[in-house]
Amino acid sequence: MKVKQTERWLRLAFATIVLLFAGIIYAWSAIRSPFEDAAFGWTGTQLALNYTITVVCFCLGGFIAGLLTNKTKPLHRLCAGAVLLGGGFFLTSLLTPGANIARLYVTYGVMSGLGVGLAYTTIIGLTSAWFPDKKGLCSGVMLFGFGFTSLTIGNIAKALLKPESLGWSATYKLIAIALFVVFAIAAFVIRPPKAGTLFPEAKAGKGKKAVVTADRDFSTKEMLGRSSFWRLFILITLVAAVGSAALAISTNVLRELDPGTNAVLIFTVISVFNALGRLISGALFDRVGARKTQYFIAAFALAAPLIVVISLVTGSLVLGVIGLALCIFSYGFCPTISSVFVSGFYGTKSFSLNFSIMNLILIPAPFAPTIAMSIKGEGSFLLPFLIFTALALVAGVINLSIKKA
Repeated sequence: MKVKQTERWLRLAFATIVLLFAGIIYAWSAIRSPFEDAAFGWTGTQLALNYTITVVCFCLGGFIAGLLTNKTKPLHRLCAGAVLLGGGFFLTSLLTPGANIARLYVTYGVMSGLGVGLAYTTIIGLTSAWFPDKKGLCSGVMLFGFGFTSLTIGNIAKALLKPESLGWSATYKLIAIALFVVFAIAAFVIRPPKAGTLFPEAKAGKGKKAVVTADRDFSTKEMLGRSSFWRLFILITLVAAVGSAALAISTNVLRELDPGTNAVLIFTVISVFNALGRLISGALFDRVGARKTQYFIAAFALAAPLIVVISLVTGSLVLGVIGLALCIFSYGFCPTISSVFVSGFYGTKSFSLNFSIMNLILIPAPFAPTIAMSIKGEGSFLLPFLIFTALALVAGVINLSIKKA
């Protein structure tokens, strides 16, 4: 049976909306303000650790979803994600001043992180199956939604947190209800295509198909035995670490370049490049193929921190903004290329588990900003970005050595 084009595009749109809500865990910097109150007695370092715990649990949740793919129904995994995510935010809303911060780590960090991870891997795996001819675009669109949360739902939530609006506890309860409802609906709507469904052929370009298709399906064990996997893993880890650090310290770098600049406003504008990187890298993968996309990634990942270095040497705010925007743009490549390269290199049969393993590259990334700040100390950000440039150069060399499975 030939696939109905309207149906699969509607499924992609719905999955993107669900992931837009799931990205709330990345909006921690926007919704953590209630816990910075002196009444709670929690330090900035303690609150930063909560974000790290959330990301680690997000990756672990995705890994668990991958392990359970052939043992449970998508309905069950998505329902579990709904309960964990909605329940995590609801229990967070009940925290009171003086509470042990371990409770925040459990409710927001562990529960919400695991919930998003379970849903994220499941949704991407199921929805990608509807687009074998447009792997990159499909992944890019979904991950664009996931990366756009901070600028949409995150900012709405930030406004509602204010005492003159809903207040923080009521806002967290509202988020909990919204997340539970959206994910519960997703559990009954998101499905893989039926066996035997016929999809369009990928468009040919210059005598061959642009979309990379695996010669066969690789098991997870086989994938882990391929040098191409480990090169991809190291490549994406390095690019994600540089991008994560740039995201976290952008306002600090901008203030070093010009203490009088509105760093928060500039950061808000350039943070859009995170979502754009996800979308554009996916579209490129489909249009020009894996190899040319790798060249594109290598060029941008290296140019980004190098331009920041030049800006810090010359004191140019304009170059600093461009360089940081490109760092954030290249960071957006990471989740999309993780998805499309795993599918294109190693097939679709074990995609959920294989993708969840590749997604573990996000675990080291949250530590990069802390390391960058410690290297900087009381000095300039020049040394950290020189190191980032060296890492990007290493990533570029590894990138160009990667061949299909």
